[in-house]
Parts: sequence; C-alpha cells; structure tokens
Amino acid sequence: MFSKILYYTLVTTAFALVLLLVMVQTSLIPGYQARIVQSGSMEPAITTGSLVVTQQEEQYSVDDVITFTTDGSDIPTTHRIMSDGLQQGELVYYTKGDANNESDIEPVTPGQILGRVILSIPYLGYLLDFARQPLGFVLLIGVPALMIFVEEAGSIVREFRNRKKEQSDE
Repeated sequence: MFSKILYYTLVTTAFALVLLLVMVQTSLIPGYQARIVQSGSMEPAITTGSLVVTQQEEQYSVDDVITFTTDGSDIPTTHRIMSDGLQQGELVYYTKGDANNESDIEPVTPGQILGRVILSIPYLGYLLDFARQPLGFVLLIGVPALMIFVEEAGSIVREFRNRKKEQSDE
C-alpha cells in the first residue's frame, strides 16, 4: 500500500514538474505564463526564487503586480503598479518594486505587459531552474521517469506470466 502511494506521488510530482517546466519555457496555455523571479525587488510579497504565474488582461489597476518587458532587456520585470497616467496621449503605468526605495525610471506601456501576477509559489523557481540544467533534468525528471518505466514494465511481465500460468493450468 505504501509503495503504491509513493509511486503515484512520484508520478504526479514528475508530471507536475514537466508541465511547469514547459510553462516556464513556452506559453502552453494562451494568456498565461510562468516565470521564475530572479531578484528580490518585490520582497517580502514575492521572494527571490518564486514561481509566478501571470494572466494577460484587458486592463490593469493601481496596486496590481505585473510582469513586463523593458526595451533592451530579455529578462522580464515583476513590479507593482503605483499609478497610471497619460504620456503623449498613451496610457502608461508607473511601477515600483516593493523592496525598492524609488519608482522605476521608465513608465510601462500596455504593450510591454506580459500579465498580472495571479499566483506566486515561493522557492519553486529554484527547483525548476535546477530542473532546466542537465543534471537537474536527469535527477528530477529522468530518474522518476525511469522508475515509472521499470514499474510498468514489471507489471506487464507479471501479467504475461499470470496469463501463461493460467493457460498452462487449463
């Protein structure tokens, strides 16, 4: 009984890790993205190493925590909207990290926003970042997958032996 619980826990965990890895690498579900927080600018609300899930929305409000891109950077930023306004007739958002003393220099346009943070899971980003490395992938995905394969292959072999035994008993 304990081994079955352990087995199904392992299967579920490995599947969840693979799904989260795919979400971090791609936009698996349209309108949603998963990102790993690389800095402490939003602490204590969102800690370094957290996994954040964002959802694209039509509008954003003051106090929303958003993830956005900035010109010239491939790494998105997750900060809180402090206020909004118009700049050259276009809506812009003024943002600031909770742990930062000053607001961000450049305002954020709606086109730069990847989405509003709807979920933050502390420390899970560290695990996913490790799983993206070759050794981490082998340990966290490959080994459980191999264990599942061996268990299923053993079940198939046992079933064939049982059928063969039943046929020989007849």
